[in-house]
Amino acid sequence: MENAGNYAKEFDIAVKVVHMACSLCQRVQEGLVSKSIDQVTSKDDDSPVTVADWSVQATVSWILSESFRGQNVSIVAEEDVQTLSEASSAGLLMAVTNTVNEILAKSSKYGLPGPTEALGSEQILEAINRCNSTGGSTGKHWVLDPVDGTLGFVRGDQYAIALALIDEGKVVFGILGCPNYPMKKELLNHHHKYHQSMSNLSSPTSDTWQKGCVMYARRGSGKAWMQPLIHENKNFEWPNSAQQIQVSSIDDPEQATFCEPVEKSNSNHVLSAGVAYSMGLRTQPLRVHSMVKYAAIARGDAEILMKFASCGYKEKIWDHAAGVVIVEEAGGVVTDAGGRPLDFSRGVYLQGLDRGIIACSSASLHEKLVEAVYASWDSSNL
Repeated sequence: MENAGNYAKEFDIAVKVVHMACSLCQRVQEGLVSKSIDQVTSKDDDSPVTVADWSVQATVSWILSESFRGQNVSIVAEEDVQTLSEASSAGLLMAVTNTVNEILAKSSKYGLPGPTEALGSEQILEAINRCNSTGGSTGKHWVLDPVDGTLGFVRGDQYAIALALIDEGKVVFGILGCPNYPMKKELLNHHHKYHQSMSNLSSPTSDTWQKGCVMYARRGSGKAWMQPLIHENKNFEWPNSAQQIQVSSIDDPEQATFCEPVEKSNSNHVLSAGVAYSMGLRTQPLRVHSMVKYAAIARGDAEILMKFASCGYKEKIWDHAAGVVIVEEAGGVVTDAGGRPLDFSRGVYLQGLDRGIIACSSASLHEKLVEAVYASWDSSNL
């Protein structure tokens, strides 16, 4: 694997395109929340997918392909074109095409290439369909979750745009765009549409942003960074201002905050409650949609993350790659529930997971958590 310092161009483009994707999602989400626009449909597994999911995937795919012409750009991503290609989805496809062209028209402001003329629907479908790689242990693979936490996105709540680069099976850098991430920790646990409450708060100062950021880290740097979101109505130039983030210094389980998914279908809340009790955690769980949970650990807003998926569920690499490298470079620890590192070299899925995925702000908390998982697992006879 190359040294992370050799990925300068890839990293620069990735950070910029995630900023672009955040802007795109904000516009689509505002339409969904305020106007109830019919831009949401369901996939075969009944999970929701929106205009934003396809639009971000098309945008990122097009930018990466243009930026690395002549290279075999391998992209592993969540969405496919099956639904969009159906005759009954002509309106959805038109909405996606318009959304992508609107954001690509502004790509030069982000220092990225743009098309000489608007892309047609076939080009949009081609860009989405290009993200059909299955990853693996050899070569470079981009890993994209265009909208992680679509349910949170639809509700006007937390969601993330996640982009990572894997080389020879190892994650070399990751970027997380968190458009609704509040700068006040307590607002993370607010019910959907919390941003309406935020509008009543005093105006942010120059070093405190109301909501929204992009976090990123390169493997081996020992540092993770956070940038405020770019507001297109303001003049901006690269590089955008960034501040270093670090995990929490809290080491006492009684004072620690733990995150878990909002939906019971995504994680076993009963098991995590048992583990929390066994470990001595006393605070209420912070239930958050999407990889924003990893952002909360990296920024020091929470100390522990637990995700115990239902039996038969297979974790996908795009749901974790970016978040894992950011937490680890910010000083945290991420493993499966048995304490083993996550393996991103075996294709689309995280194979061989021991019960679930856990993240901690420190090695000592991680050790206690692994012990608590074993104790709770044995006592519950699961």
